[in-house]
Amino acid sequence: MSVEIKWLGHASFRISSDSTVVYIDPWKLSESPHDADVIFVSHSHYDHCSAPDIVKISKDDTAIVAPEDTIEKLHATNAVTPGENIYIKDVSIETVAAYNIGKTFHLRDSNWVGAVFTIDGKRIYYAGDTDLIPEMSDLKDVDLALLPVGGTYTLDGAQAAKACKSIGCKLALPYHWGDIVGTDSDADEFAQQADCEVKILQPGQSLEL
Repeated sequence: MSVEIKWLGHASFRISSDSTVVYIDPWKLSESPHDADVIFVSHSHYDHCSAPDIVKISKDDTAIVAPEDTIEKLHATNAVTPGENIYIKDVSIETVAAYNIGKTFHLRDSNWVGAVFTIDGKRIYYAGDTDLIPEMSDLKDVDLALLPVGGTYTLDGAQAAKACKSIGCKLALPYHWGDIVGTDSDADEFAQQADCEVKILQPGQSLEL
């Protein structure tokens, strides 16, 4: 059974299997499919936590997983902090810390998150907005790492390549470029320096695991 990962642009993804659809940080969505089983929000910045976009993909039984400081805005029912393990609608979600080191955009004390999603046996790590942090070396058996490469607020391409080595992932996909900050040259730098396979997608394109 395959799992499809579609990059929707910036830091937004749609992950789908035969039975489950997961959205990550939906923003600037052009359609309203109302097909989300699970919506994961990594933190409260506007380009990751967008209530209007969540409305576009929600249905009656959609589960929203998000940090505590987003709950009131999103009416989410599953507030999480780093280091939790939850299971919702055939998806295992292991929350992971996401923060900056030496910058104040994403503070560790905010308890914002990335996550490892296990869907149909495939383990997909979404880093959130983060720098290269020690917690990445604790991750195990990651089939695909989704990593920001735009710099300024997150990892840049070279740092993301180092993250791949720390994670030990088999495959990686860059995001957080092409909107707000980051260009295709950042994605290319990442692909050139990473010691694993890297797939660079354009918004709307997908890959299968």
